[in-house]
Amino acid sequence: MGLDQKAGDFGVVTTSLEYVVNWSRSNAMWPLLFGLACCAIEMMSAQGANYDTSRFGMEIMRASPRQADLMIVAGRVSRKMAPVVRRLYDQMSEPKWVLAMGDCAACGGVFNNYAIVQGVDEIIPVDVYVAGCPPRPEALIHGIMAVHTKVQHTKLDLLGRERAAIHVS
Repeated sequence: MGLDQKAGDFGVVTTSLEYVVNWSRSNAMWPLLFGLACCAIEMMSAQGANYDTSRFGMEIMRASPRQADLMIVAGRVSRKMAPVVRRLYDQMSEPKWVLAMGDCAACGGVFNNYAIVQGVDEIIPVDVYVAGCPPRPEALIHGIMAVHTKVQHTKLDLLGRERAAIHVS
């Protein structure tokens, strides 16, 4: 009994290398464990049993930037913390993506003063913005799905170049 008899009339399955690589990157994304303020509580809640981001391939939050490919900036970034955020971003391996979670990470929120960075995009390039103060775990999961969509439509020769951001509300 040959393979053609076991497989039936399915024929030959073909796909592109780009599709397989992007599919595997989007379904096995490892986020960086990085919470700065109240949004981090919602990020932890999204990892819990009620929302379970494990079903999206995000089984573990990585504590090392060298093992992560998604940085979720959850909360306000102070001027003192900005060099640390940049260093962690630089230590992540390519390809890497950034999700700005909450109003403070997106635009400084209600903290319009000298001590808070008015948007993390002043420091690092952001791929997806998730609005809210703090955004619910459902909004974070929606933002993660937007990152997955962006990864799935990324051309292999464009990785590492300038990217356009997506706003999720």
